[in-house]
Amino acid sequence: MNTVQSIEDELQQRPVLQFKQKLAYGIGHILNDVCASMWFTYLLVYYEKILLFSATNAGLVLLIGQVADALATPFVGLHSDIEDNFWLCQYGKRKTWHLIGTVCVLGTFPFMFSQCLGCQMSHQWAQLVYYTVFVCIFQFGWAAVQISHLSLIPELTALEKERTALIAIRYTFTVFSNVLVYSVTWAVLHITSKESTKQINPEDASKFQMIVLIGMSVGLLTTILFHMFIKEYSRSSRLSTTGASREQSQRQPSSPVSILKNRELYRLALIYMPSRLFVNLVQSYVPFYLQDTLHMAATSLAVIPLIMYLSSFKVSFTIHCINAKVGRLVSYTIGASMGLGACGWIYFGNVDRIESLFIYPVSMLLGGGGSMMLVTSLAIIADYIGQNTENGAFIYGLMSFTDKLSNGIAVLLIQYMRCTNARSCEYYYKDILVFVCGGSAMVGLMVTFGSRACHRSRVTSVIDYDHLDSEEAGR
Repeated sequence: MNTVQSIEDELQQRPVLQFKQKLAYGIGHILNDVCASMWFTYLLVYYEKILLFSATNAGLVLLIGQVADALATPFVGLHSDIEDNFWLCQYGKRKTWHLIGTVCVLGTFPFMFSQCLGCQMSHQWAQLVYYTVFVCIFQFGWAAVQISHLSLIPELTALEKERTALIAIRYTFTVFSNVLVYSVTWAVLHITSKESTKQINPEDASKFQMIVLIGMSVGLLTTILFHMFIKEYSRSSRLSTTGASREQSQRQPSSPVSILKNRELYRLALIYMPSRLFVNLVQSYVPFYLQDTLHMAATSLAVIPLIMYLSSFKVSFTIHCINAKVGRLVSYTIGASMGLGACGWIYFGNVDRIESLFIYPVSMLLGGGGSMMLVTSLAIIADYIGQNTENGAFIYGLMSFTDKLSNGIAVLLIQYMRCTNARSCEYYYKDILVFVCGGSAMVGLMVTFGSRACHRSRVTSVIDYDHLDSEEAGR
């Protein structure tokens, strides 16, 4: 009872984050979001249509990037948690890694969407090595920014409501970044083209460079604002202001082995991984569903994803309120129900009616449901970390590791099993959305109901989990 009371007192003593601080935190990931949108949406198009790479080599570039990202995230997470006396780390261990990652991203991403410097006429494998170097450095920097930005959430506040608000604001700007990329791409490729039916070809290389430079300029500006307005306190100073004990302030990060022994960690991974899988696969395969199954016009490939993102944007404003009123479990259930409802609509609905009318509410359910599941799963992870922020980055790194590998394996299997002729392809992507995406939402929902972290109260969510686990084992 005394432990619970002391945690309640500490929560009350911590200052509430100002709106400008929340806003500054939210924009700190825009550079990453812009690059991710370009990476997943246009990388294959650029390498196949402009650089004239074979489909296999273009896919190999993407695969190498995903593997490099998966390996970098736990590495960055582990080292980001270590308290270092290096002079640069006095700036803040999370912000230091954010700054290092930003430099890597800015220095490499433009080269990934440019002609091979001095080797344009070289063999394709030589060019592949050239681009792979930039891809690996970029993915390391991207992982450093992502993990440091996520691990700042429990550092900035211990209040459950504020953590959810930070995650929701972060996701709002993710949606904004995607809309920005699609809008700029539409403007550059279509407004500057003399022929509306013109296909992408090697002559459009400079246009993609323009898109990248515009997006990265916005990302650089928002990153500067993030570093100006977000102040990261050391753990010792943060705990001393709340009256925490000297023993707490000197607590060191747990070893990776002890962290990996906690079974609850794997339950969290089985909540976050299918949530991210749902969002990413919907984003990747809805365009194929629109084209091959519904046979909609080419403009739908821009309109429907935009509706999905706008739906995500709208839902992100209400997520923190829903989480605060009904809790994590109910919030995740609402999001999963929206996603499963959309999948059921796709499966049972008449193709002609879906094409003419129902595709719009279906796309809103897909976007809103994915947003609700993803933000709530991130909030559950933040609750799990609680006061143990010294291990926060490593835990986020492990979550991201499962995300990257699962997405890579799923896409590889889907592409490998893809149909070989137009007739059999007609309903292939419909089945992918229904069974793979719907199955992901169902797995996340079932694990959420069985996860201990989702049933904890607001106070117990910040208690030392290792201590609780040892007590339970003793019983």
